[in-house]
Amino acid sequence: MSRRSLLRALGAGAAGATLAGCGVPAAFVEPGDRAGRDYSAGDHTLHFANWPLYIDTDDEDESKRPTLDAFSKRTGISVTYTEEINDNDEFFGKISPALMNHQQTGRDLIVMSDWMAARFVRLGWVQEMDRVKQPNVAKYLDPQLRSPAFDKGRTHSVPWQSGITGIAYNRKRLGREIKHTSDLWADDLRGKVTLLSGLDESFALLMQGNGVDITRWTADDFHEICDQVEKLVRSKHIRRFTGNDYIKDLSTGDVLACQAYSGDVIQLQADNPEIEFVVPEEGAELWAESLMIPNLARHKRNAEKLVDFYYEPEVAAELATWVNYVCPVPAAREVLASSKDEETAALAEDPLIFPDDAMRKRLAIARDITSEERAGFAKKWNSIVGL
Repeated sequence: MSRRSLLRALGAGAAGATLAGCGVPAAFVEPGDRAGRDYSAGDHTLHFANWPLYIDTDDEDESKRPTLDAFSKRTGISVTYTEEINDNDEFFGKISPALMNHQQTGRDLIVMSDWMAARFVRLGWVQEMDRVKQPNVAKYLDPQLRSPAFDKGRTHSVPWQSGITGIAYNRKRLGREIKHTSDLWADDLRGKVTLLSGLDESFALLMQGNGVDITRWTADDFHEICDQVEKLVRSKHIRRFTGNDYIKDLSTGDVLACQAYSGDVIQLQADNPEIEFVVPEEGAELWAESLMIPNLARHKRNAEKLVDFYYEPEVAAELATWVNYVCPVPAAREVLASSKDEETAALAEDPLIFPDDAMRKRLAIARDITSEERAGFAKKWNSIVGL
């Protein structure tokens, strides 16, 4: 499943909206009740829950993870690494009973997409990290990712990897360039376009195509997008709505252009260089999936050490060569550029891993959907998408 998977119809999403409520939610945990006893000094272990295929592995033995092994060797901290997060809402439902009842989750680090991370922060379910003890994060975190609306100053979250939601297309088969989001609606693309099905994954790019500043979009902006998409569905211009299965459609030629994630396209281009990724002239969404320390984590200090370790440019560079998403540590670019391996050095010049200044000017982090908005917006969007 996609790490940026679709928002399930209402299911856990609606439950989350109910939990968040209006004002101070019933499940809100006060700051003084978030920290538990930290066993890090005497217990050199750590439980890290992440998404599948989101960390480097050894070419000879996929059970080995070189960067994690290097961390354990340096610090003496043994890491239990589980690939148990397949969907934001699913994982929310898995650990929310413990968090709302002031109980331990059994995990010291989790990785959530920013729209879900916003929910955890809003509910008071994650702890502040001590940046004094994380000098690499303080020094090397990408300035463009430092202060999202949901977590000003990034006190509760640190990007694990970042990415861009833009447009992918097959230039050879289409026979022309795509430069604007509105180009998707050209007559020669009728029935050959897909959009992402998830509300949180799709809306920002579409709004940007309308010239909206997604850092402060309004309900009117959302409803305008819904009206536009609904008309495109009725006219059969949009072939369908997808999760990560757009990759197959684009590869086979069933689809010529689609909403897509930058990291996926890098992989597609390895097999088909005719596939191109576009950050439209009007802009595209920059997002992250972030590390957080749940309330009552037993090894908070160990978790903080691991987070800071991955912000060393050399370590971030090693991870970037395997994951191929936007690296949240720009200084890793110089590390890759100095590599004697030509293929590795070439990654330093890839704007989908290290966006250049021209691309960065067109990237923005969308404000998150509030708890008051979510249920109504999800219901409207899902009725259009057919969820």
